[in-house]
Amino acid sequence: MEFGLTEEHKLLMETLRGFAARECPAARLRELFEAGAGHDPELWRGLTEMGVAGLAIPDEYGGAGLEILDLALAAETLGSAALPGPFLGHALAGLALRLGGSPEQRERWLPRLASGELVGTIAFGEADGCFEPGTWSARVEGGRLDGAKAWVPFGAVADLLVVGTAGGGLALVERSAPGVEIAPVDGLDRTRPLASVRFAKAPCDVLPGGVATAGRVRDAGLVLLAADAFGAAEKLLEMTLGYARAREQFGQPIAQFQAVKHQLADLAAEVEPMRALVWYAAHAQDHVRDDAERSAAIAKAHVTDCAVRVAREAVQLHGGIGFTWECDVQIWMKRALFDRALLGSPETHRERQAALGGW
Repeated sequence: MEFGLTEEHKLLMETLRGFAARECPAARLRELFEAGAGHDPELWRGLTEMGVAGLAIPDEYGGAGLEILDLALAAETLGSAALPGPFLGHALAGLALRLGGSPEQRERWLPRLASGELVGTIAFGEADGCFEPGTWSARVEGGRLDGAKAWVPFGAVADLLVVGTAGGGLALVERSAPGVEIAPVDGLDRTRPLASVRFAKAPCDVLPGGVATAGRVRDAGLVLLAADAFGAAEKLLEMTLGYARAREQFGQPIAQFQAVKHQLADLAAEVEPMRALVWYAAHAQDHVRDDAERSAAIAKAHVTDCAVRVAREAVQLHGGIGFTWECDVQIWMKRALFDRALLGSPETHRERQAALGGW
C-alpha cells in the first residue's frame, strides 16, 4: 500500500513550521536555551490558540478529536524547530484522561487542558531508570498517594500530573495539592526541563481505566519521542548540509570533498527510513492495535538511537566549532539524547519488541 499524508496533515505541519519560524527564530531559541527554563508562556499560548494543546482531545471537550498520527506529526515539526514547551507531557496527560478517565474526570479536566488553561504532564519514571507500568512503586491508599517519581517533563510547570502507580494504574494529582514536593532536575535538554516529584499522602484521583490505559499512553509516548527525534535528525542533516556547502578549505566548499560527500550520504540514508517507522507506529496506535505496542517499541529504539548517531556525525562535520557552546548543533543533539533516554533506553525496547515478536 502507499502510505502518505492527507492535505490536513500537511497543513498542520506547515502551520506549525510557520509558527516556529515566526515566533521562535534562531536568536529567540538560543535565548530560551541559554536561560534553561525551557518554558515560554507566550509560545505555549500561541500553540494553544492554534489548537495544539487539544489535538487528540475529543471535540465535545473543546479539542480537535484527532489521532496519534496527528500528535506525531506535531511532535516531528516541533522537534525540527527544537521548540521549547510542554507539548509531550501535555498531550500524553490528555490522552490518559481520554482513554482511561471517568466521565466526571473528563468533564472536569479535558476542556481546561484543551484550552491551555491548565498544563498537564505524565510522571512515569522512577529512580532506578524504569518507566514500565509493571515496575511502578508509588502507592495509593484511601485516596492518598505515597512515592516518588523521577524525570517528570515540565514537572515544575504542569498543573496536573498523571502519575503511574503500583500495579500499572494511573492517578491524577494536582501540583498545588498538599504533600507534593517538586525539585527541578538539571537535564541536558534545556528546551524541555525535568523535575523529580515526591508524594507524601498527597490527595489523588484514580483513573478507573488506568491499568488498561497505562500501556497505551506509554506506547503513544514512545511514538511521540521517536517523532521528535526524527524531526531533530532532519534538522541536523539540513544544518550540516548548509554548513558543508558554505565552509571552504583549500578554496572550495568542504561539501565537494569525497569523504564529506560519503558522510553526508550516510546521514541521509540514516534519516529517511525513520519516516516510515514513525508514521506507521503512529498510525498503528489507532488503526492496527494488534501491532501497536511492538511498532511503538521498534520506532523508539531505532529512531532515537539513529538520531543520536546523526547528531554525533553532525558535530564532527562542523569541525572544531561543532564542539562549542556557540554552535547551535548542540541544541538538537541534546534534544535527541533526551528522546533516547526518556521512557526507556533503546536496549529496553529492543528486548520488549523481541519478546512481543515471540523471539
